[in-house]
Amino acid sequence: MATILVVDDDDAFREGLAETLSDLGHRVVQAPSGEAALQVLHGGLAADCIFLDFRLPGLDGLGVLERLRGDAALKPVPVVMLTAHATSDNTIGAMRLGAFEHLTKPVGRNDIAVLLERIFSASQRPATGPDEAPFAGEPISDRPLLLGVSEAMRAVQKQLGRAATSDATVLITGETGTGKEVAARVLHEASRRRDGQFVAVNCAAIPHDLLESELFGHGKGAFTGAATERTGRIVEADGGTLFLDEIGDMPPAMQAKLLRVLQEKNVTPLGTSRTLPVDVRVVAATHRDLDAMVSAGEFRQDLLYRLNVIPLHLPPLRERIADILPLAEHFLAAATKPAHRVMHLSAQAQRRLVGHPWPGNVRELKNAIERVCSLAPGPAITGDDLAFLRGTSVPAEHVLPADLADLPLAEAIERVERAMIVRALALASGNRADAARRLGISRQSLYTKMAGLGLN
Repeated sequence: MATILVVDDDDAFREGLAETLSDLGHRVVQAPSGEAALQVLHGGLAADCIFLDFRLPGLDGLGVLERLRGDAALKPVPVVMLTAHATSDNTIGAMRLGAFEHLTKPVGRNDIAVLLERIFSASQRPATGPDEAPFAGEPISDRPLLLGVSEAMRAVQKQLGRAATSDATVLITGETGTGKEVAARVLHEASRRRDGQFVAVNCAAIPHDLLESELFGHGKGAFTGAATERTGRIVEADGGTLFLDEIGDMPPAMQAKLLRVLQEKNVTPLGTSRTLPVDVRVVAATHRDLDAMVSAGEFRQDLLYRLNVIPLHLPPLRERIADILPLAEHFLAAATKPAHRVMHLSAQAQRRLVGHPWPGNVRELKNAIERVCSLAPGPAITGDDLAFLRGTSVPAEHVLPADLADLPLAEAIERVERAMIVRALALASGNRADAARRLGISRQSLYTKMAGLGLN
């Protein structure tokens, strides 16, 4: 039996969670606020685990977590963060501060049991380190955001938050348009290097004969046309993050020189004998299969080992259907904000967005929303406005209902969930594991939703 502290100002939720934990055989202590939680912990409560809500009166959940991590006695206690609506900021913030897990309410009994088994059987402890629609808590700004509510993207956000606590090299993989540079910028902003420079270099966009000068810099007269001395991009990133996009397009000679930089932490500008020490975190990205390139002799295996310390894979948009409409709404709000316009997606437009395969991923979706915002004649974006999307055809019974606008919110959400689940099952030929993957949820969550909706 473990002692578990539940911290939440919602009496009904807190008591319900406490009852579930008690039924699972644990001793439960409740606290309605962050201050009350710290008081019982400092009063001698030996908690084995803490369930901590984000939104609390007074000191919020992240503030409580930060204090726990600053207390040597409480630092090892596993903390599970709870929120009604997950945002990229609160997910990454929680994981950066060492939360064991980050859950979205409501939380099922089985999910809690599995989580507690993970917590209490783990051989290691955490390292140091808005009640509206999806993305309601995400600001509409130029700041990089790695958005997503699907389980696939939540997993990426959590991994990114953990990676932000170290300076280890990160290799980001994923198809074109999945947001690899955005992920790199979010990682930089969440890390201790946030006050340093984020320097991005696209290895595919620079001619091979100029890439060495671009990265390492050069002295005056190093080659024809080098009339002045130039600082390289690696030195510019000193104290910050160097993002090497499309690392798979780097020529073999440069691969060897980059490996030397990673090993020795210094650079020698082209045409000079000066050795300059650098303190830089390298984040590389590629849409290529580097393992296959290693087998073909096109990429150095030792460099791949050096780059792939922390792997981060961004799934394509077609594998996280749950993110399509929230992302579209977010891009729509961002596109209409400068002109103070109010636009919305009709049910037909939503059906077309969900039915499109999005080969260009999130970038294609963002461009499509910006395009339709400029061309749509009225405030309602219709299916005809999105006719330029050439998606796969979906049978009528597998698309979203067309009459959502006049329904109560709860009924509309139920209809949307039912339609998306039926569609995903149809596209997966009844394979529930595949359907859950397409929806961006766990198989157990799919079973729970199907039971609640009366689907067999």
